[in-house]
Formats: sequence, structure tokens, C-alpha cells
Amino acid sequence: MSREIIIHSLAGARAALGVAASMKAPIVLASAPGAALQTGPLWFKSVIDQASAAQPGVALTAILDCGAAPGAVMAGLRAGLTHFRFSGRAELRERLAGMGAKFVAPSGEALDLREFREPETAIRAFLARC
Repeated sequence: MSREIIIHSLAGARAALGVAASMKAPIVLASAPGAALQTGPLWFKSVIDQASAAQPGVALTAILDCGAAPGAVMAGLRAGLTHFRFSGRAELRERLAGMGAKFVAPSGEALDLREFREPETAIRAFLARC
């Protein structure tokens, strides 16, 4: 998972999954840094579920950034998410991993959709390089 698309809305997630479907490409969607503390894990899970329902054939990995908040990771696990970013203490990371959390290091390259009003062209170019 070296490249990912950072989403901020359902529209962005739908655009990314639509392009991935047309390219028959797997995709990694990530929340903005600290999103679990701002919008919450349930919002992120809902966005992912709604967007992926329209493109069920796309191989998708969704990553929720929880900052240093272990409670946000636990809430994400309860919501059905599995992949997280977590900057908290190592002992907490180990305990959360024991509960099923998979931790993903920051991407080597990411496309942040906040920068685009109509992101499809940027997404297509980004995924073509993967």
C-alpha cells in the first residue's frame, strides 16, 4: 500500500472508486489526518460503504487516521473498519492489534482530493502510475 487517495467526502470516495472501477484497479482510500477525531469512525465507514456499494467489484482498502486516540481505533473496530493510522504509544498499539487493528504507515505518495473540484482526471493519472 504505497499510494493512496485521501478523501474528505462521499463525492470524493465515489469519484475515486468510479475511476478505479473503469481502470479495473485496486484502490486505497484514506481519511485526512486525525479524521477519526473530527468526523468520527462511523462517518468514515458510512462514506466507504456507500461509495463501495456503487462499485462492488473494486478491491478497496480503507484507512482511518486516528491520531493518538486509542478510543478512536476501538470505535473504528466496532464500526467494522480494520486499517488504521495510530500515533499513540507502542503498548497501546500492541493491545489494539490484538483486538484486530491493522496499522498502516503513512503512504509514500498520496493524492489529496481536497485540492480538486473535479478530481477524476487527477485520480486517473495517479492510479495509472501505480
